[in-house]
Amino acid sequence: MKAVLCHAFGLPDTLTVAEVASPHPAPGEVKIAVRACGVNFPDVLLVQGLYQMKPPFPFSPGLEVAGDVLAVGADVTHFKPGDRVIGIVNYGGMAQEVVVPQSMTLPLPEAMPYEHGAAFPIAYGTSHVALEYRARLQPGETLLVLGAAGGVGLTAVEIGKRLGATVIAAASTPAKLALAQQYGADHVIQYGVEDLRERVQAITGGAFADVIYDPVGGDLFDQALRCIAWEGRYLVIGFAAGRIPELPVNRVLLKNSALLGTFWGAYAQHRPQVMAESLQTLLSWYAAGRLKPHLHATFPLERAADALKALLHRQAMGKVVILP
Repeated sequence: MKAVLCHAFGLPDTLTVAEVASPHPAPGEVKIAVRACGVNFPDVLLVQGLYQMKPPFPFSPGLEVAGDVLAVGADVTHFKPGDRVIGIVNYGGMAQEVVVPQSMTLPLPEAMPYEHGAAFPIAYGTSHVALEYRARLQPGETLLVLGAAGGVGLTAVEIGKRLGATVIAAASTPAKLALAQQYGADHVIQYGVEDLRERVQAITGGAFADVIYDPVGGDLFDQALRCIAWEGRYLVIGFAAGRIPELPVNRVLLKNSALLGTFWGAYAQHRPQVMAESLQTLLSWYAAGRLKPHLHATFPLERAADALKALLHRQAMGKVVILP
């Protein structure tokens, strides 16, 4: 089979595509023919050696796939060859075949195309767990989403509206803000052009944002922290800006606010039931037509480097998907 390979940490252009041995499912594993693989910002960090996990070389990036079951290992009871499935892995998805633990494999709904299946679990799962489980976002509260047109940011806008919040979307360009409005944003702020704190203050009548969703970090964190409401909750999702900011803890004290991290992948180990219930809820919303993944672009396996660069340079709106 063909696979994207990382032989040494570096920028996406150092990746290669080569023929490798087809994997065999061990007990409890499902072997999937990959029809689509979602691209996520952790993939960009993974190939550069900047992610918290560092796989042995050579490895393939790719954390989420959709495809067809080719074979199952011993003790697999929920899937059989031919089943359409979604799989979540630590790495290895950017290949024509991958093995996935049965516990991290989900049925792909009949009406869901492979591209949507591969774009779905991480972005939607992160936002749903962050907003509903971590921040306990309530109807009528105000949600400020940074990076609102990115892979996770756009799902936060969409889910925030589903949960009954007033959503303020912040992004860097008018095109990104227009997309956020299509997905339900009630107000938009173009940071770099408008003052974030002044606009949030004006929009909320001085109450500021009850929940802030931040996948960007960097200098934007410093600005957004001043936009939090009394007893507000600040969700740390990631650091797409590159710099991991430091917190002046007096600001948390003065507003009686809370800083909440959401590392979605860790739920597979620590609270798998939270992840499972969240994905079941999200897939039911999709089936009811209440969620619609936005695909920025699809790429063949041979152009995986271009797919990762779209995220690295913050060009992508919504999700990027590779079609092996």
